Amino acid sequence: METIQNFPEITKKDFPLLNKNLKSNEQIIYLDHAATTQKPIQVLKKIDEYYKNFNANVHRGAHQLSAKATEEFENARYLISKYIKANSAKEIIFTRNATEAINLAARSWGESSLKENDEILLSIMEHHSNIVPWQMVAAKNKCKLKFIGIDKDGKLDIDDFKSKLTSRTKLVSLVHVSNTLGCCNPIKEITKLAKQKGSLVLIDACQSLAHQKLDVIDLNIDFLAGSGHKLCGPTGIGFLWSRKEILEKIPPLFGGGEMIQDVFEETSTWAELPHKFEAGTPAIAEAIGLAEAINYINNIGLNEIHEYEKTITKYLFEKLNQIENIEIIGPSPEIDPDRASLATFYIKNIHSNDIAEILDSKGICIRSGHHCCQPLHRYIGIKSTARISMNFTTNKEEIDMFIEKLKDTIDFLKINS
Repeated sequence: METIQNFPEITKKDFPLLNKNLKSNEQIIYLDHAATTQKPIQVLKKIDEYYKNFNANVHRGAHQLSAKATEEFENARYLISKYIKANSAKEIIFTRNATEAINLAARSWGESSLKENDEILLSIMEHHSNIVPWQMVAAKNKCKLKFIGIDKDGKLDIDDFKSKLTSRTKLVSLVHVSNTLGCCNPIKEITKLAKQKGSLVLIDACQSLAHQKLDVIDLNIDFLAGSGHKLCGPTGIGFLWSRKEILEKIPPLFGGGEMIQDVFEETSTWAELPHKFEAGTPAIAEAIGLAEAINYINNIGLNEIHEYEKTITKYLFEKLNQIENIEIIGPSPEIDPDRASLATFYIKNIHSNDIAEILDSKGICIRSGHHCCQPLHRYIGIKSTARISMNFTTNKEEIDMFIEKLKDTIDFLKINS
């Protein structure tokens, strides 16, 4: 791959949607990668290839189409395991998305392992997907949720974490990189402290997997949830990773075909890992598409992606900080160099939805609202924010255009409010 500064020019041509005009004659500027990434043509072609050339169910057929589909499907599992440095592909459980992955951990591990008065430690910055499942488990098992706050810079408050971590803490479940604050949480430090208290650790890696290298063994975590559509892959596919010894002990969440060894009238026995947790026909095309997306990212290089995104994030913050009365939540790139390539902000007396709608009319796609982080927004004391999120296809010219249109939008809304 050529120098990291040329990423957008090299990669943008691979993304059909990024070369389209929407609603206006201006080429679309897509700045909502934290919500979902666009898909390169290589991924689209791979999905098309599956349906055209070897569409068949996996694992169950003896014919050549099924054999080919099974080979490609299981190769996807293998690639994911290598991508996160897992010990075995059998530790990768395919799910519909990261939300289902966390629910699987909550129901299969949480409901069978947590006892009355046990504690689950989350943070106030969590996505709803990493709050609601644990609320449901806590209500059923009569255990307790505790929330870690954030410091003045918008990072996880480590002192608060230490004060709330006790011998009753059975799980620490945290986002790796916040989809709103952008901060990169110190997982190794957190895990070290959690293990001293006998707690397991789950991380929501949706916002980190496409942007930096991740090693589940080095981090010493116990569960990881990931989502394909944030990895330049299809929607409808995600995964849960956990240690083999944990997965072997806990019960499956769903029952049906594929996840059984033997079925009798009164009882059944479960298949070996990973099939024990994958009832019914899986998302075959989506898994194969995700494998192609991982190949695409690997060919670029995660280290190169991370370094490039550091550059454009610093550039974005420099430009945003020149705008009068703007408030950015989360740490600056100087405070957290590994932060996400996004910026979440608000302007006093201007609704973020109005900003997003006007920018959309100019062909610029950003996010507005609470970003599935209502507790965080209440904690900060604001109802909604606007968010620009980037990846390796984003160039400085697009940031300049965004800043120009954002200033025009703010001026317009101030005059007409």
